[in-house]
Amino acid sequence: MGEGNTPLLKSRNIGPSLGLPNLYFKLENLNPTGSYKDRFAASAVAHLLGIGATACLATSSGNTGAALAAYCAAVQLPCILVLVAGAPEGKLQQMRVYGANTLTVQGFGQNSETSAKVMQVLDGLAHELSSPVQISAYAYSPEGMTGVQAIAYELAQQLRHQRVQVFVPAGGGGLCLAVARGFMEWTSNYTGYTLPKINCVQPIGNDTIASSLRNGLHRAMPMATCTTSISGLQVPNILDGDEVIAACGATQGNGYAVDDKLIYACQQSMAKQEGIYCEPAGAVALAGVIDALGKKEIDPREHLVCVVTGHGFKDPGSTVRMAGENAAALLTISEGELGEHIKRIAATAGNR
Repeated sequence: MGEGNTPLLKSRNIGPSLGLPNLYFKLENLNPTGSYKDRFAASAVAHLLGIGATACLATSSGNTGAALAAYCAAVQLPCILVLVAGAPEGKLQQMRVYGANTLTVQGFGQNSETSAKVMQVLDGLAHELSSPVQISAYAYSPEGMTGVQAIAYELAQQLRHQRVQVFVPAGGGGLCLAVARGFMEWTSNYTGYTLPKINCVQPIGNDTIASSLRNGLHRAMPMATCTTSISGLQVPNILDGDEVIAACGATQGNGYAVDDKLIYACQQSMAKQEGIYCEPAGAVALAGVIDALGKKEIDPREHLVCVVTGHGFKDPGSTVRMAGENAAALLTISEGELGEHIKRIAATAGNR
């Protein structure tokens, strides 16, 4: 459906203001349904068709469900989605528009015990339906996740022969693992290509992987309750966490646990300073860069890539918050005031 080959945009303002002349944004928010999960859905649905599945059964916090719903609609495959509690309405509307059947379970995706019980039920149903549960994690859908590895292939071609660090948002860690594995595969096939450092960035309220990676541990740590408000990264259970630690460690990458407030600030900065409209999860990588810069773990000469995972329309709540904080809010004035008011705005803007 046109997924992939997304732009790599060099920062015009944020990078230079931070002293980082080679800061880039990989715009995965420009995929057909607005997130990198379209790469997953294309491969996952192709696999389901290949094994003769008569339905797609999946869990999602939003973007996976929207992507699967669209790709299932394209091939007329029934789609049943069990959703994480509190998924943003923008993502739910997308799923419904595409005709998916949507269900939710209280506490699912927020409480590890509830999540484990739900997955137990779904695993049994998957066996009965002869259709494996689709979750954007290698632990459940390795066939789908191979499609996500193409992000690394594209970056390898877009930034040839450069010293690169890639900052990747993580909930369960599937995206981070896919990027690392993709680069490893690329490096094994193309001699002379230097393996980039792959850094795992998580909200503090869902720090299952990042701190373990930073502290040299080999196991991810589940959380009893996920406390982050960042939609899409609320995954308290261990999915691909252990493998992420091993893969990022092999690239000499690090882990960064960042505060929700910093993530929201980065989301607003990306919109106002770069013209990039992303959901909060899409700004997590930039928050990781800022954290790494504060820790003096970045060489300013390196090429730094932030993976921007999803579009801003996915999370209307965060959009309302950003618009409410915008100093240039909608004003109602009289016809006679129009000309002078515009002149004042233009004069103020000229002083920026």
